[in-house]
Amino acid sequence: MSQRLQDRIALITGASRGIGAAVAKAYAGEGAHVILVARTTGALEEVDDEIRAKGGSATLVPMDLGDFGAIDDLGGQIFKRWGKLDILVGNAAVLGDLSPVGHIRPDVWQRAYDLNVTANYRLIRSMDALLRQSDGGRAIFVSSGAAQSLPPYWALYASTKAALDAIAQTYAKETQNTAVRVNIVNPGPTRSEMRAAAFPGEDPDQLPPPEHVSETMIHLAEPGFTQTGLWVVADAPLTAPGTDDSVH
Repeated sequence: MSQRLQDRIALITGASRGIGAAVAKAYAGEGAHVILVARTTGALEEVDDEIRAKGGSATLVPMDLGDFGAIDDLGGQIFKRWGKLDILVGNAAVLGDLSPVGHIRPDVWQRAYDLNVTANYRLIRSMDALLRQSDGGRAIFVSSGAAQSLPPYWALYASTKAALDAIAQTYAKETQNTAVRVNIVNPGPTRSEMRAAAFPGEDPDQLPPPEHVSETMIHLAEPGFTQTGLWVVADAPLTAPGTDDSVH
């Protein structure tokens, strides 16, 4: 039985834990070579060990996505080694402060925008030509329901995700006549460190694990998936815009 992502080259940010690690392991299990980006070397090595134990392969890239020059360098390194990139997953993010808009510290604001918004723009800038070299480039960005519901005290995180949605959907329109497909995934409530920080009184055992997004992320990354510009809720049917409540 052939693997769904056989020999695809996939770059995943925030790959040391949570959703990023789950997606990395799922992609590797489907035959992709995964490029894992995160700040923490030890945690990346743990994910790598799990991938290799199951016969997969990975390249580890310990880096801070706030170092925008390093993102440019990474694009050059990928070009030299593979000449293309098949899948880009923009997953890394920080929560920032949950507080009234007027109380958010400027340094916290800037860090959230650097990582949640600007880093993804820089990734597109660096990887666009590589995705176009693929016979089916796929860019998938992880968003949040907060980008649309805009709950009180969530202005920082919600606005960064709304900005990311706008960037990704614009990029989808710009590439619609190419082989590149660009889509957005809202994972929904998920057991993660970020969720625990946002909802400290919540029982994490009542939430689905990060692996619950894996099937959606695999499907969006497949060469045969042709839709673009979708905003999809993980686990929901993948349908054309406007035909189902799961896509907005």
